[in-house]
Amino acid sequence: MLHVEQISVTELIPFAKNSRTHSDSQVAQIAGSIREFGFTNPILIDEKNGIIAGHGRLLAARKLSLGDVPCIRLEGLTEAQKRAYVIADNKIALNAGWDEKLLALELKELGDLEFDTDKTGFTSEEIAALSMDDIEKAIDNPYTEKIETPKYEPSEERPNLVDLCNREKVKKLIADIKASGLTGDEKDFLLIAAERHTVFDYKKIADYYSHANAEMQNLMEMSALVIIDFDKAIENGFVKLSGELSKLFESEEDEQ
Repeated sequence: MLHVEQISVTELIPFAKNSRTHSDSQVAQIAGSIREFGFTNPILIDEKNGIIAGHGRLLAARKLSLGDVPCIRLEGLTEAQKRAYVIADNKIALNAGWDEKLLALELKELGDLEFDTDKTGFTSEEIAALSMDDIEKAIDNPYTEKIETPKYEPSEERPNLVDLCNREKVKKLIADIKASGLTGDEKDFLLIAAERHTVFDYKKIADYYSHANAEMQNLMEMSALVIIDFDKAIENGFVKLSGELSKLFESEEDEQ
């Protein structure tokens, strides 16, 4: 279990080969975030107080004249792992993107709440660069754009039952369980659980369904292998709608 330690900023040792840079303006942003929200993201250190991640937070702590800062000690990492993590911690975060419509809406609503949006890390210029079109579209549809449902065309041939699922991992688990020294009850329980690793090919299942007789189709629906009737799926407990979603669904039905 990770343990948070309060360590003096004077005892923390920055990584000499840290390739990530921090401008004065960015350090000021980090400091502003700490002032507004608190020191919510501890600095990661090794056994000798060497910083693995959090160089910018250390600079911000010094700017705020903080004495102690929260740290988490990562023990057992090799030298190569520590050096790689210094890079990965920064680069992986950069690989994320933004949904500009939702971002524009969120920033607008924060502004309406009279919150200083500069504290989000976005400058006034960056916020202004988000087009009003994006904001208006997000307000009109704050959840998602309409997606056209693809039409399914069943194949002309019915696939073989053995091709509808893959049980290789299940068979391996069953063999291991049976060969174990566990009690009979423990084996029985694990044998049931092993079936969870069956991998279903739903495209082939849908093809098989289209060629099956009425009784087979009904039981396939009851087994949740296919969902044809949405109301029936809800009735069988496979799909649950919250009250709010139900209201939205009903209102859309009324409008059509």
